[in-house]
Amino acid sequence: MAAKDSPLKQFEIDPISNIELAGYNISFTNSSLSMLITVLAITLFLTLTVNTKSIIPSRMQLVSELMYNFIAQLLSDTVGDNGKRYFPFVFSIFMFVLIGNMVGMIPYQFTFTSHIIVTFALAAVVFIGVTILGFVNHGIKFFTFFYIPGVPFYMHPLLIPIEVISYLSRPISLSVRLFANMLAGHTLMKVFAGFIVSLGVFGIAPWLFVVALTGLEIVIAFLQAFVFSILTCLYLNDALHLH
Repeated sequence: MAAKDSPLKQFEIDPISNIELAGYNISFTNSSLSMLITVLAITLFLTLTVNTKSIIPSRMQLVSELMYNFIAQLLSDTVGDNGKRYFPFVFSIFMFVLIGNMVGMIPYQFTFTSHIIVTFALAAVVFIGVTILGFVNHGIKFFTFFYIPGVPFYMHPLLIPIEVISYLSRPISLSVRLFANMLAGHTLMKVFAGFIVSLGVFGIAPWLFVVALTGLEIVIAFLQAFVFSILTCLYLNDALHLH
């Protein structure tokens, strides 16, 4: 398979406008364009569905309200009443990841959630934010999060380092989960799409598989946004309530 036909070529970042500032490359790329489209789509969707005076809600308004209630209920179930103030943060993350995944399903659009640098940046914002929140709420007592109550004292020299490593690995696991799922799914779709062309009239089987895989990818796009959001809620709960 030639390099230009590689299934991984769809993940290459290409500059649309070359820009350098103080020796740094800050070019506007296809990844930047995809993120911009995502933000504009979210803004337009929420603006049109919230600012309405109709007595009977439209289908799009029902979808908007469903997403709102979904995240509100998620925060209530995982964090409690204290989590309401963090609704804008969690809702923004959920919508950005979800719509970003959906934009990547459009042919010839770039899937920015398939890049570890993007997902790790999102995970790092969550990790740093909840860590600061933990220290703001509990001060030095936040370190007791790594102390497991009810465990014999002689086990703590072993368990505390494990707890610390587990905590520090949160942004890695959070980012890799999203990145790996989107990368693998889109790569598989590209591989089977190549079989459709090469097999000609016998390409009906891989075509049916691509159709089914497309539906599965849409489900995964939502599930990954949900997983990212619920883990963010759980991390918020840890920062607010410790053990």
